[in-house]
Amino acid sequence: MSYKKASDILPKELIDIIQKYVDGEYIYIPRKEDNRKSWGDKTRSKNEVYERNLTIYSKYKSGISVKKLAETYYLSPNWIHRIISKLNRE
Repeated sequence: MSYKKASDILPKELIDIIQKYVDGEYIYIPRKEDNRKSWGDKTRSKNEVYERNLTIYSKYKSGISVKKLAETYYLSPNWIHRIISKLNRE
């Protein structure tokens, strides 16, 4: 998210109307629903986490214990179980 100067992008009449409600304060204008991006869409985070989870699942299937996976990936055993359960359903 970046800040834009209102006077650079909005007509003076609209700025005058907005100033009646918010004078000199910061306001957040959310994206339209159809323009929203879900978590990880701007970066590769979503794909990286998915790849990590596939690796965890693969290692679990090859015999590595949940405890060892939790230690290796710095995750709780419960989180490892969630990853395994989710990928097991797919």
